[in-house]
This record gives sequence, C-alpha cells and structure tokens, in this order.
Amino acid sequence: MHSSSAACWLQIFLFFFFIVVSFLSSEGVNAAPAVKVGGSISKVEAAVNFHIYYGQTFKVIKNAIDGRSYLLLQNNSRIATRTKYCTSRIKSFVVPLSNYSVDTDFFPVSFFELLGLLGSLKGITSDSVASQCILKLYEAGEIEIINKDDQQKLAEFAAHFFSNTDQQQGCNFATFVPFAEDTPLQRAEWIKFLGVFANLEDRANQVYTTVKENYLCLAKIATTRTSFKPIVAWMDYSNGAWSFTKETYKLKYVEDAGGENIYGSINKITYNVSNPDDLDELHAILCTVEVVIDETLTSDPDNYTLSTFLQNINVEDNSCFGFLANKSLWRYDKRTQNSTTLDWYNGAVSQPQLVLADLIEVLFPTGNFTTTYFRNLPKEEGVISIGPQMCERDTFSAMEPTIIACG
Repeated sequence: MHSSSAACWLQIFLFFFFIVVSFLSSEGVNAAPAVKVGGSISKVEAAVNFHIYYGQTFKVIKNAIDGRSYLLLQNNSRIATRTKYCTSRIKSFVVPLSNYSVDTDFFPVSFFELLGLLGSLKGITSDSVASQCILKLYEAGEIEIINKDDQQKLAEFAAHFFSNTDQQQGCNFATFVPFAEDTPLQRAEWIKFLGVFANLEDRANQVYTTVKENYLCLAKIATTRTSFKPIVAWMDYSNGAWSFTKETYKLKYVEDAGGENIYGSINKITYNVSNPDDLDELHAILCTVEVVIDETLTSDPDNYTLSTFLQNINVEDNSCFGFLANKSLWRYDKRTQNSTTLDWYNGAVSQPQLVLADLIEVLFPTGNFTTTYFRNLPKEEGVISIGPQMCERDTFSAMEPTIIACG
C-alpha cells in the first residue's frame, strides 16, 4: 500500500512538474521562441522498467529500476542553461550528450555501437569489455580507463552509465539495466532508453523494429514444427551443487525456439552431488532431456571441456544421457574477451535474434549454421577471443544489426 501511494504521488508530482517546466520554457512576452523537441519520438512497446515522456523543450525518462526520473533538456533551449536537478527523485541532463562514460562491468556496450555513439564514448572503467571496436578505440587512445570510485573524475562526463544499482551514484549517473526485463525483446528495447539521451530516437526505433521483426519471424518457425519438442535444461554447478535456472528470459528463448523447458517438470531446483539421493535424482532427470546448456562460471573457458562437465556431474556411466549421445551439450561462452568477459552479456542482449537463431540450430540441428554464442562441448568447439584486430568497420559509424535469413 505504501509503495502504491508513493507511486501515485510521484505521478502527480511529475504531472505538475511538466506543466511548470513548459510554462518556464515560454515565459515572458519578449522570450525567444521555444525550442521544440521535434517529431522524432520513441514509444516503449514491450519493456516494463522504463517509460518516456515528451514536452516542448524536454524529455523525461522514468526509470523503475532506481526510482528516478531523468529530465533531459535540449541543449539549445533556455531552460537548459538555468536548470539543474540532482535529488533523490530527479536528475537532469543536457542532450544530446557531448560525451559519456560507462561502467563496463556486465554492461551491454553493443547498444551504443548500434546507435553509432562510440565517438562520444570517452571513459570506461576497465578494458574487460566484449567489443572489438571499443578495444580498438582504447588502444588508439580515444578512450581512457577511469577509476569507478573516482567520483570527481566521473563527474567530468556529461553522463555516466552503469548497471550496478548498489553503486554510489553521482549527479550525472544514469542506471541502464536491460537485464531486469523478463523477455529477450524487452531487454533489446532498452536501445530506446539510450537513444533519447542522444536525440537518436529514429535510429533506436529502426534498430529495435529490425531486431523485433527478425526475432518474431524466427520464432514462427516453432509453430510449424511437426516433430516433438526437445526438452532443454539450463543448469550450472557451484559449491558442489547443480542448479536448474529459472531465469524467465532463458526459458522464453527455449519456448520461442520450439523447445520445452525441464524447469517446470522438476520437484526442486538444486541438487547436491555429495548427497547420493540428490545425485541419483539429478542423473534420472538428465536422462530425460535432449539438450543441456551448461552455464557454470569459470575463469578459464578455453579449458572448460566435456571432461570438466562429466567430472562436475559425478557420473561413471553416461550411457542413458541422450544429450551426450546426440552431442547436444552446450555453453554460451563462445565469444569472450580476456577469458572472463562474455559477449553473452553484451551483443546477445541487444540482438536477441542471434541467440534465438543459435537455439533453433541447437534444438533442430541442420549442420550448416554457425552459431554466434553457443559452443558444443562434445564436438570440442573452442572459444573465440575478442580483440581490437577484429574491428574492421568504421568505429564512428553505426553498427547494423545482423539479420538472420528467415523463411
């Protein structure tokens, strides 16, 4: 009840706030004509954790993740020169941003590449980033590494984007968390969030529409399948126990690819391999699945092989495991940088159609499709190491989304 009341008061406050700002932007008989936002706007279609509103000379993003409203003021408007907000509820930014920095920990920088904003990226908190073109710019001295705890340095940028909501926030911090969404397309729509900061709504809309249409086209393949639905288990090993995932977006991927998740058919999620009963039940479950995706964290993906999995699963006789007989044991660490930074948390977020295409091949193998993010352990498929030499495009131009043939 308390949170509902607070949300209601916030909406009322913002309503009057918009009226006041609109009045201030055009006050006085001799005032210069108001600078209008223009006809290019973005509407949130699927994502649930941010909303966008437009005024005459400003825009507002309501961010449900940090509970703040970001007031974006056009740089050629009068209000931009005299208005500054930095409270627990409102932050203001002048747009388009002249420059920005990024906390690169689990941050999907590929959204900036799709928008063509790498030219304005001037600071990153580490070189552990799964982007060959950002690494190339860093190598060329176009981007500097900054200490994420140096608030004074971070304050020099027009905006600092980050995903860690527990981090201390400065006045120019903006929380960007597509990971909080429940479906692949909801996560991809966060490109509109960044587009608003750069006055690139048209580009953001175009990219999202392209990605969405390709994704939905691929998903239609699932409805035409006449064969059975392969049963898929997403699972990871940690501290002597295996756990089956319940992350909604992963389950959604399997459904859209034409598969069935094991998650809804098991009694519990975690199984301790040192407990004979747990181990026996785990092996019984695995004997019923056709595909296993091993999500186990490792600091050395190159040396995580089939034998690693078998050792962790603590099995001597694997003859009943259909996923091994059919060579359908996978990991999503095919593209990594510095052995620890996975492109799964970068490019896979902004372009979910590539993940869906991978999973369709995983579930219904044709043998003539090269996966982007998934590698096959029984087939001894190795890891691709991301480096600056792999960036062959103009780093200051927008990267085009990859369209998968669908028919």
